[in-house]
Order: sequence, then C-alpha cells, then structure tokens
Amino acid sequence: MAFLRSFSFYQHAFFGVAAVVVSSLINQRVGSYFGGAIWSRINAFFTPMIVRVEGKENIHKATSYVIISNHQSVYDIFLIYGWLGIDIKWIMKKELRRLPGVGFGSRKVGHIFLDRSNSRVALESLNEAKRKLVNGTSVVMFPEGTRSDTGELGSFKRGAFKLALDLGLPILPLTLIGTKNILPNKSYNLMPGVVKMIIHEPIDIKKYREDDIIALMQNAKEIIGKVLPKRN
Repeated sequence: MAFLRSFSFYQHAFFGVAAVVVSSLINQRVGSYFGGAIWSRINAFFTPMIVRVEGKENIHKATSYVIISNHQSVYDIFLIYGWLGIDIKWIMKKELRRLPGVGFGSRKVGHIFLDRSNSRVALESLNEAKRKLVNGTSVVMFPEGTRSDTGELGSFKRGAFKLALDLGLPILPLTLIGTKNILPNKSYNLMPGVVKMIIHEPIDIKKYREDDIIALMQNAKEIIGKVLPKRN
C-alpha cells in the first residue's frame, strides 16, 4: 500500500505539472485533457477499474453545462474526468487560490475560484465563470458537498443550482454507481471493480426562477437517485 501511495503521489505531481505546461504552451482545453482525462484513465487501468457509460447521447458538445453528480469516492473524479468526454472545470474554494502550487496550477488550467464573500467579489467570480463556461466547457459540482459513507444520496446544497440560474446554463445530472466499492470514503483499501456512469437528460433551467430553487434541487435529486441501487 505504501508503494501505491508513493506511485500515486509522483504520478499526480507529474500530470499536474504537465497540465500546467501544456495549458501554457497550447491551450487550457488540451492541458485539461492531458492532465485530467489521460491521468484518470491511467489510474483506472492500474486499479483496475472497468467503466460502463450510459446516456452519452444526452450531451451536446457545443453546450456548456453545470454538471452535478452524487459523490461516493475520490474515484468519482477519475470517472468523470476520464469518461465524460467534454472539457470540464472544477469549482475551487477561494482559500486554495493562495496555496503554493495549487492556486497557480488551478488558475493555469482554468479552474474557477468562486467567492461570494461580498457582492463585488461575487460579481467578479460570476463574470470569470461566464468567460470560461462557453463553447462546451462545463463546470462540475457535487451538490451533496461531501462524500457519502453509505452510498445513499445525501441532502443537496444550493450552490450548484444558484450558479446554474445565475449563468443561465442547463444542469446535466450524472449518477455514479460502484465507485464506493473501488475506494470507500475514509479508507485506503483500494479494490478492483466495475463502475457505471449514467448521463441523464439535461434540465432546462429556463423553467425555473430564483424562487423555484428548492423545486429545481428536488427534481435533480430525484433524477440522480432513482437509478441508484437500493441498500439491502
């Protein structure tokens, strides 16, 4: 296990640096693919993790989305990055902007620092997101806010839905199945296995107003949860 952790550290460091270099020399989309999709598929290969995907026809490559998903394991990131097949950005905590290496690298590959501490800064953050989330570049958020220990779907927070309404972007719900069996939350017990990603039809947020955000959250939660395996 110590060998695997050491291998993982050096691999992540290599692809992190490579993503920054490629983003600087070519563009952020290519850098993100190299440092995200390829890195994720290599991790899946060595695990090994076999991936099944349903619903790719629900993605329109030229459309930008706020992508939401249930969250069971750190392997959710590999699954989304490696097999969703579109350019994605992650929402980063504002505090990470100041971390040496992390803040610089995240800015270089185009991840978004969202700060709602006051109205002026919040507007600047939204304008940054608007500039980046165009022409098929989307953002991924986990509305539960944390990983589930049991695999059951937890309560949703408003952030992803407020962002979708603010930016006028459709919501693309994903259901991830089986990642908790690969690497459970709060565990280092890495196991091989089969996982599935179900890509649902996008939710048109034009049907919702700010006052309807609870209904929007409930609709999204029902879509994601209805295909999750039931616990015995």
